[in-house]
Amino acid sequence: MAVNLADLRRLSPLSRNWGYDRGLPVDRYFIERFLAQHAGDVHGRVLEVGDATYTHRYGAERVTRSDVLNDTDRPGTTIVADLQSAPHIADDSFDCVILTQTLQLVYEPGAALQTVHRILRSQGVLLATMPGISPIMDSPWTDQWCWSFTRVSLRRLMIQRFAPDSFRVEGHGNVLTATAFLYGLAAEELTTAELDFDDPAYDVTIAVRATKP
Repeated sequence: MAVNLADLRRLSPLSRNWGYDRGLPVDRYFIERFLAQHAGDVHGRVLEVGDATYTHRYGAERVTRSDVLNDTDRPGTTIVADLQSAPHIADDSFDCVILTQTLQLVYEPGAALQTVHRILRSQGVLLATMPGISPIMDSPWTDQWCWSFTRVSLRRLMIQRFAPDSFRVEGHGNVLTATAFLYGLAAEELTTAELDFDDPAYDVTIAVRATKP
């Protein structure tokens, strides 16, 4: 079958900003769909890394206290810590931890997951996403980007910290969405049917929901 590559026959992406300059990045479509599906888990005291955008969007009035963790004292930060080792964060503190697109920046992601498990309360929930197939664009995090993940690698990390029946790993993406994301197209440039078809050979985003027993 002949293929007309048209605008894709190029050596540079259409966007070097993950597609933000064209609309919603393809990976953010998967991240936000995952969080929306589990919005009921966002309640009580919630910790989010980076900022509290998703805490407020998906938790709203169910959130009684919102904390933001960063490794430097950026505006809006309530906890300065490195998730790989954060002994000053008390055990059993949070009802929900939102960890989107963070573990790829952590050299020892297993240690970060151990911290998350420790600071979750009983029946607390971790909602986490991480990159599978992804460009590494010029950004403040370029020099910190250590990993991309697969369903297998995430399961092996999780099972060392959480009970096997307490978490579910899923992947989202297909050859079209992976290609679109690499080129910097936005989610709005694809159809819902194209975005919602998952092929495990082309996971753009890996996600996990885990509950602390």
